[in-house]
Amino acid sequence: MKVTYLGHSCLLLQTKNGMTILVDPYNEAPGYPIRNFKADVVVMTHEHFDHNHVAMAEGAPKVIRGLADEGKSHAGVAASYNGVSFTSFPVYHDETKGSERGLASMMLIEAHGLRLLHAGDLGHMIDDATARAIGRVDVLCVPVGGFYTMDLATVDRVIEKLAPRVVIPMHYKCEVNPDWPIGDCQAFLRDRQNVKDAGHVADLTALPAQREIWRMDWQ
Repeated sequence: MKVTYLGHSCLLLQTKNGMTILVDPYNEAPGYPIRNFKADVVVMTHEHFDHNHVAMAEGAPKVIRGLADEGKSHAGVAASYNGVSFTSFPVYHDETKGSERGLASMMLIEAHGLRLLHAGDLGHMIDDATARAIGRVDVLCVPVGGFYTMDLATVDRVIEKLAPRVVIPMHYKCEVNPDWPIGDCQAFLRDRQNVKDAGHVADLTALPAQREIWRMDWQ
């Protein structure tokens, strides 16, 4: 699988069999330029404007939503499409079970034996039951900007709980949105070991034996 980081929480995944998956597409509000991509599947972890802009995908893709009822309930996704499986896990956008920012979901995408977990806008520490249900995580895409999502101490706890081999930070402030109240990626990366500059597109075929953090560029 190849992953292209498009900024914020948006990823473009390309599987070995040629399927293209767009995850958490944003509208113009986060400040990134709106680009359009051909996609077979669009995945949205939740229904906020910076994660559910389906129009970023050209054509008529299959749409998979982690939340139902316009974001008012967890969808309970367990689907397969062209050999790729999608499984959602119910979480919250805050530490008070959604009372502040609503519901959220994490989406596990599995293709050709690789298990990538997109944590969406996770706002709290996950419990043991959720970690067991998720199982093995090869690649964890996790929000690190805080404010709207969990703080950095909780990010570290989630990483240790899920024990991925690769961590891809996302949902942070950069040059396109300098006034956003979230932190930048450097705040997360500071004083960390095993940080790799992975560029705009990364190949997930060969993962490291020991955990690495892959900092990716949005263009």
